[in-house]
Amino acid sequence: MKKLITEDDVIKAVNNGSKVIVAGKGAIITPLAQDLIRTKNLTVIEKTFSDTSIPDGVNFPFRKIAIGGDHTGFKIKNMLIKLLTEQSYQVYDLGTFDEKSCDYPDFALAVAEKIQQGAVDCGMIIDATGIPSAIAANKVEGIRAATCYNEFSAKSSRSHNNANILVLGAKTLGEESIKSIVQTWLNTSFEGGRHQRRLDKITGIERKYKN
Repeated sequence: MKKLITEDDVIKAVNNGSKVIVAGKGAIITPLAQDLIRTKNLTVIEKTFSDTSIPDGVNFPFRKIAIGGDHTGFKIKNMLIKLLTEQSYQVYDLGTFDEKSCDYPDFALAVAEKIQQGAVDCGMIIDATGIPSAIAANKVEGIRAATCYNEFSAKSSRSHNNANILVLGAKTLGEESIKSIVQTWLNTSFEGGRHQRRLDKITGIERKYKN
């Protein structure tokens, strides 16, 4: 899979004092990252990785994905199912299956329950803004649903927050932006360490108020 260079990657390089961005052959550099590279006068070097090597930041923590959404997310859901299936992910379509008006909590719950049952590795939910479905899914114990609106938030939600559901707004993002966010999210692993300590505190809060 091609490596994705985001604005966050460029910022990290700049903060580390680097004047060079190392990209794999055919790497995808997001528009915001390209702008920042030009502004900071950085040099992009293409590096060819062997078939047995995995570029930094590229990994495959997920293979089975549950996806669902209400009527506003129907078209994006179908687009993502096609994209993910072509990339050999095992995708479970939990609806909705047409554009008739329906209630987002039903599909948020369906995706969240699949994860809680251990039937899938992660989930994706699409509604109009990405906000209401995240609220609904996060009512399920053990769910960490994150509404992401760019590559940085997608990467952070995985590396720092170990999000297990990606929530997207069909009316707030274009298709290409959504594709880029999805790829970033899927290709980012949880870093653990201090971030695990913070997640443990969230789990403690969850258990404290559990009925």
